[in-house]
Amino acid sequence: MLKSDLIAILVAKRQLTQKQAEMTIETIFDSMKQALCRGDNIEIRGLGAFHVKNYQGYNGRNPKTGEVIPVRPKRGILFRTGKELRDRVNRAGQAANEAVKPLPVPAKSETGTA
Repeated sequence: MLKSDLIAILVAKRQLTQKQAEMTIETIFDSMKQALCRGDNIEIRGLGAFHVKNYQGYNGRNPKTGEVIPVRPKRGILFRTGKELRDRVNRAGQAANEAVKPLPVPAKSETGTA
């Protein structure tokens, strides 16, 4: 799903104009970006949580030369799904797997061609 898909859903389901839907999605995403840049965590019930993780600096190695290279401290973003979403995705996956049945394997012919 793309951002444009989310905008189209807002237009269709909430009878918003294209511009209003774009501004709504942009406002939400900008707010999330700002919160993560500040180091705040974001929790959306039923979906999951974004966490900012701080990584310490360390000394790495160049695998070709073996040279020691200092790696600066950095921050990364982790997303962890909520239980409700994880269960829902797993149920949908199981239903899809059950719907696909293997094709029967044709029996080999006893008679051969000479």
